[in-house]
Amino acid sequence: MSWAAYAVISALFAAATAILAKIGIAGVPSTLATAIRTVVVLLFAWGMVFLTGEQRMLATVSRRSLLFLCLSGVATGASWLAYFRALQLGPASRVAPVDKLSLAFTVVLAAVLLHEPVTLRLAAGVGLIVAGVLLTLH
Repeated sequence: MSWAAYAVISALFAAATAILAKIGIAGVPSTLATAIRTVVVLLFAWGMVFLTGEQRMLATVSRRSLLFLCLSGVATGASWLAYFRALQLGPASRVAPVDKLSLAFTVVLAAVLLHEPVTLRLAAGVGLIVAGVLLTLH
C-alpha cells in the first residue's frame, strides 16, 4: 500500500477517534480519559510489534532515534491531553477541524526544520484548509 492509502486510513480512524472520544469522555475527567486511551494505544502498538516480529529490531534503534521518538511521544501526550480537554469543553464538529490546523503547523515546521519545499500549490492547499477551519468556527 502507498503512503497516501495509509494517510487516508489514518484520517478515517482519526475521524472515528473524535466521535468515539466525545461519547466516551462524558462524565470522565479529560486527563483520566487520555490515560485510559493511552493504555489501549500502548497495548495495541506493542501487540502489533510482536505480531510482526519487529521486537527483534529494538536493540538496533539508535540513541538519536530513541531521543526523537521519546520527544514525539511527549508531544503526542500533550496533544492528546489538550484534545480530550477540548472535546470535553466543546463540540466535536468544532474541535476536530481546529485540531487539523496541525497540518498547517506541520508544513511550516517541515519547511523550517527539515528544509522541505513549500510549493505554491501546497501553500494554496494549506491556505484553503486554514480558511475551511475558520469557516467551521462561525
